[in-house]
Amino acid sequence: MLRRGILAVLFAGVVLAACAGAGTPKDANGNPLEPLTITTATGEHKFMVEIADDEAERQRGLMFRDPLADDRGMLFQFPDVAERGFWMRNTPSPLDIIYIDPRGRIVSIVKNAAPQSDEVLPSNGPASGVLELRAGRADEIGAKAGDRVRHPFFAE
Repeated sequence: MLRRGILAVLFAGVVLAACAGAGTPKDANGNPLEPLTITTATGEHKFMVEIADDEAERQRGLMFRDPLADDRGMLFQFPDVAERGFWMRNTPSPLDIIYIDPRGRIVSIVKNAAPQSDEVLPSNGPASGVLELRAGRADEIGAKAGDRVRHPFFAE
């Protein structure tokens, strides 16, 4: 009887552990996603984004990946505030690249960045975050410099 009780407790522990990770949203490849909102003159626009917060993830970015869905993106988080420059090496689909200051304000937007390009696309101002979206999304939601990006990474 004691053995059954121990097995039941172990089984319950395994089930609970499996369920604990089930609440975290993930994309089709199993990458964790976090909510992010961009507020523009046209309203609030919600996205689910992957986070690139270490050097290896920031270097890899969206290389060799399928095009992003309309409500998806990748948020690159940097430990400092500086002029940034991104390129599109090994990135097969065009992107909008949104540079964001530490308070969550859009610094600048590079629209429709050409796939596979090594051209460095500058932020034209200090940024601590960079958001990549499917090309054309920035125009579709009316995003412009000064608009607000809400995510826990940025100070309110």
